Amino acid sequence: MNILVINSGSSSVKYQMIKMPEAQVICTGLVDRIGLGNSNIVYKTYKNNVEFVKKETMEIVDHEAGLHEVARLITDKEIGVINDPSEISAVGHRVLHGGDVFTATTVVNDSVKEQIKKLFPLGPLHLPANYTGIIVAEKIFTNATQIAVFDTAFHQTMPAKAYRFAIPNEFYESHSIRVYGFHGTSHKYVAAKAVEYLNKPQSKVVTVHLGNGCSMAAVADGKCIDTSMGLGPVDGLIMGTRSGDIDPTVIFHLVNQLGFDLKEVDNILNKKSGMLGLTGYSDMRDIISLYEKGDKNAELALDMYAYRIKKYIGAYAAALNGLDAVVLTGGVGENATDIRKRVSAGMQFLGIHLDETKNEIRSSEIREINTPESPVKILVIPTNEELEIVQQCYGLLNS
Repeated sequence: MNILVINSGSSSVKYQMIKMPEAQVICTGLVDRIGLGNSNIVYKTYKNNVEFVKKETMEIVDHEAGLHEVARLITDKEIGVINDPSEISAVGHRVLHGGDVFTATTVVNDSVKEQIKKLFPLGPLHLPANYTGIIVAEKIFTNATQIAVFDTAFHQTMPAKAYRFAIPNEFYESHSIRVYGFHGTSHKYVAAKAVEYLNKPQSKVVTVHLGNGCSMAAVADGKCIDTSMGLGPVDGLIMGTRSGDIDPTVIFHLVNQLGFDLKEVDNILNKKSGMLGLTGYSDMRDIISLYEKGDKNAELALDMYAYRIKKYIGAYAAALNGLDAVVLTGGVGENATDIRKRVSAGMQFLGIHLDETKNEIRSSEIREINTPESPVKILVIPTNEELEIVQQCYGLLNS
């Protein structure tokens, strides 16, 4: 069974085809700068264990044109991996927000599409693009089952005490304003891998997803009980360009005292803050390089970044009433040894003891970087959101 994963952004489409049940990656790729002139297409496949890469530049006016180009490449007589789009059994769509309507992976029908449209206000930048990806895929992959995998679904097991805001009830009851959380596909994948690694189904795990966007989750027995992002993805940890937790008074001050309008404040907190606001750079590799050259802003930013994560680990250890493992994942969590060292420092009271030698080892495998006597495991688990989406789609189709 060939399952195509589509992650449709505002001006891009990431895609990956995986053969199930073997979980074999057949091809991957990206179409970006859609509607912006010179669009780029990257197509990668594997033949005889050798990676083949094709890159093209052309004008792609919209997502439909982009997905038609994807279909062209994957069915090409020389470099394609299938003969016809009908060979795709299912298309799994990553959908940013399921509100409190969608708590699980769902086969797309007209009712589901209408519900997603109603949720646009909860994800105005991402949901319209996700929806467009579904509509276009229905036209191209006509024999495939279209399946929506919601980034918020994993967090729907949170209790009300974790997801409610202390604001008048009417805002929740009439407008569904509550904590939803994001990166759910990644948190679900690595949490399951951690439980499997620990061989302990009744486990208490904190998952830490660190990329350009960052979030954490407290996971008890495989189910999320709390998470750091809220109604939208700006809450919680310090991120590449997002502020994370901030006193709401700052927003009022920016508007009422400094004269910014709300659209400008939104842009500041989402696109100009975080590590970018503190250092001028959003990429952790650039910031660590600055720090190594003695830049004081970079040093403070790294300290703040790690300190915020450490506070959440402490809070989630309390919420879980114990801790079996801390899992680090995402581009930064998997690769930035300096960040892992900072996050683990001074955490001995919680039973977290880093082995600095193990921390420096690079690997694409699951590994523990704690000392042998550490009561809490520190696990580095590479995330694979596309595989998680495919596994959920395959499970749904075979249930």
